[in-house]
Amino acid sequence: MGFIKEFKEFAMKGNVMDMAVGVIIGGAFGKIVSSLVDDVLMPLVGMITGNVDFTSLVAKIGDGEGAAVLKYGTFIQNVVDFLIVAFCIFLMLKGINKLNRKKEEPAPEAPAGPTQEELLAEIRDLLKKN
Repeated sequence: MGFIKEFKEFAMKGNVMDMAVGVIIGGAFGKIVSSLVDDVLMPLVGMITGNVDFTSLVAKIGDGEGAAVLKYGTFIQNVVDFLIVAFCIFLMLKGINKLNRKKEEPAPEAPAGPTQEELLAEIRDLLKKN
C-alpha cells in the first residue's frame, strides 16, 4: 500500500502535472511547426531553388535490392523543423526571463547606520561625561 500512496503523491505534484501539460502542448506545437515547414516554408524554398521537392532528395548507395537509400531531403526538413522549434522556445524563455527580472524588485537598502566619525564623536562625548 505504501508504494501506491508514494506513486500517487509523486504523480499529483505540481511539477509532474505541469510537465505533462507541457509535453502535450509541445506535441501539438510540434505538429504545427511540421506543417509550417512541410506545407509553407519548404515549397517556398523549393521554388527558390528551382522547384526542388526536398522530400524526394535521396542518395542511393549500391545497386539492386540491397542498396541503401539515404533520404537527406527529409533530414533537411527535420533540421528546419528543429531550428524553428528551438527558436520559438528561445523566444519564449527570453520573454519569461524578462518578466521574471521585472518581478524581482531590488531589496530595500538597509537603513544607514552612523558613520565611523559619528561613533567616535559619541564615544568621545560619553568619555567626557565620566
